[in-house]
Amino acid sequence: MPFSVSDVISLSQARATLSELAEQVKAGAEKIVTKNGESYIAIIDAKRLDYYHQLEREHIHLLLIDDAARGLDDVAAGRVNEARTSLQAIKRRRAASSGG
Repeated sequence: MPFSVSDVISLSQARATLSELAEQVKAGAEKIVTKNGESYIAIIDAKRLDYYHQLEREHIHLLLIDDAARGLDDVAAGRVNEARTSLQAIKRRRAASSGG
């Protein structure tokens, strides 16, 4: 969603007009509040924030599914090591490098 100049307000202006801003946000606007001329916070509708969080969770799930699929491809192609053997090899390398 593109922002217009009217969607960017200073922190002091936000303090002075919070009720009005809340109504605008509830009606679908998103506001960027600046502090010292830099972006500071965003004011968005709570339902939209929930939606953004849902999208983020779904994205994480898709990444996990992709990782699982790559892992299954590795197993099918024989590009895996047995966990116990790998852990023992790591322990041996650590012991050898620490002199113990």
